[in-house]
Amino acid sequence: MAGPTRQRQTASTTETQPEQSTSERDAEAIDPSTVDQDEIIKTDDGELMHEPTGLILEDEQIDHGPEWRSFTQTERDEKSRVGAPMTEMMHDRGLTTTIGWQDKDAHGRSISSEKRSQMHRLRKWQNRIRTQDAKERNLQHALGEIDRMASALGVPDATREMASVIYRRALSEDLLRGRSIESVSTAALYAACRQENIPRSLSEITPVSRVNRKEVGRTYRYISNELGLEIEPADPKQYVPRFASKLDVSAEVQQKAKEVIDVSTEAGLLSGKSPTGFAAAAIYAASLLCNEKVTQRTVADAANVTEVTIRTRYQEQMEAMGFEM
Repeated sequence: MAGPTRQRQTASTTETQPEQSTSERDAEAIDPSTVDQDEIIKTDDGELMHEPTGLILEDEQIDHGPEWRSFTQTERDEKSRVGAPMTEMMHDRGLTTTIGWQDKDAHGRSISSEKRSQMHRLRKWQNRIRTQDAKERNLQHALGEIDRMASALGVPDATREMASVIYRRALSEDLLRGRSIESVSTAALYAACRQENIPRSLSEITPVSRVNRKEVGRTYRYISNELGLEIEPADPKQYVPRFASKLDVSAEVQQKAKEVIDVSTEAGLLSGKSPTGFAAAAIYAASLLCNEKVTQRTVADAANVTEVTIRTRYQEQMEAMGFEM
């Protein structure tokens, strides 16, 4: 009786085997060199797959990521075995070795007094050899000044990098002869702000610098000419949002101030004028047109200009707008 039973089971198994799907047969028959490139997709695993048929065209992609997995930023930082990326904001571009000050071993245990003295000597010599000549010491001091002033002004990192590059170029082309490190570093930061369209005027940069405005302006003109920096004239409209935020005026006033600047600029009133004073006067004119009370003194303090400048520019702008003063 066992024989017929086994035969029936075998036949049943044969009958219930699924047939090969159409897409699988198409995938076996397709030529990878003839597929349409628009039908190829890249999976999460980095494989190239023919979407209609599911055919894997390339599955040996090089994985440039780490061999470990992480799910939070803290876990990612703990598992990472590399340091910070290269940066122009450090005199050695961040490639130097740094010896920590924790006085602990790899397991977090405090080291002995003998090892502590040895590490102290290593740190001291490490600080000495980081700057081997006068040029590196100059660069270290200047980049520190740029970072200090940029932090006080709220300048983004991209602009700091640009300022560091400008100072390095000035140092390599021997443009510092007869000029102080502070004046050249301040001029480099101002030039970077102009190139990156960051609205910072000389009147704002000078208070955080160690040199006066006249020296900064003279040095800026010198290095920009010698280095051939392509710097466009400052647009007064870039200063409007920041000044308006300080004055707490409405968005309608901001929009009207930009309109006043456009009309007065087309009339040729901007030529030879300070963009900060021009923007401040436009905000004052816009506040009057929008029936928002803002005094000339308040606007002058927010823009760091004089009331006379506000009054003069405001009258010119109102006449350009078609209002009799």
